[in-house]
Amino acid sequence: MSDITNDTTPPDDLASRLALPRYPRSATYDVRWTVDNAMGPHALWLLEWLAPALGLDTLRPGARVLDLGCGRAMTSVFLAREYDLQVTAADLWIRPEENQRRITGAGVADRVLPVHAEAHDLPFGEESFDAIVSIDAYQYFGTDDLYLPTLTRLLKPGGRIGVVVPAIHEEIAGTEPPEHLAPFWEPAFWCFHSPAWWSRHWTRSGAVQVETADWLRDGWQEWLLWCDAVAAISTEEFPVRMSRENAALLRADRGRTLGFARVVGRRT
Repeated sequence: MSDITNDTTPPDDLASRLALPRYPRSATYDVRWTVDNAMGPHALWLLEWLAPALGLDTLRPGARVLDLGCGRAMTSVFLAREYDLQVTAADLWIRPEENQRRITGAGVADRVLPVHAEAHDLPFGEESFDAIVSIDAYQYFGTDDLYLPTLTRLLKPGGRIGVVVPAIHEEIAGTEPPEHLAPFWEPAFWCFHSPAWWSRHWTRSGAVQVETADWLRDGWQEWLLWCDAVAAISTEEFPVRMSRENAALLRADRGRTLGFARVVGRRT
């Protein structure tokens, strides 16, 4: 696996094209390391977009954060290295011992604890965390009307939860996707919702005061750039196939429908 810091340049100067001014912290991480550990959109870009709205810079060093659906723990490493936080890296699909190797290799074994957990059965006590983060995962379980009140019991009073999810700009009327997306549409895509939907969903739960619910400007272009990068240099069959399929979807849509939503709420 590549070193975590950016000391190599992939073919065609890909590292330069992926060093987006919007994400200066992410640009310091080696492109091959992020590609090797990718499970979808560029998780570090999305976390860096979330960070100011969630107030990560305002948390005290050593504050406890739950990284829910952490995947291969890239975001957990980022939280520890960039913000000096104590992170619980919880995921269902990736084994803790596998993430432990990545965490140790990144030099943050003293600040990141990998845990195997299902989102509806989290083995943590009430008021355990100062903040909860979820990048490209919350859409799989958080559309349940009853979920957020259960999850936010893990937050200390006044603590924030922040998520970034694949989203649609406006809710789709009816039961069919837009015509230009029909050849690519899968039933699982119905878990994509608009920022306004997420804001209403969280507000109605009574669990949080919504502070942010917005749309990532040009997010689809960044997603497409990342898909092309993974397809170009990944050595694993599944990420390459998934990236090519997503790239075709995004090129067909060209920002009319798909992108990313950022949602932040404070425990009431």
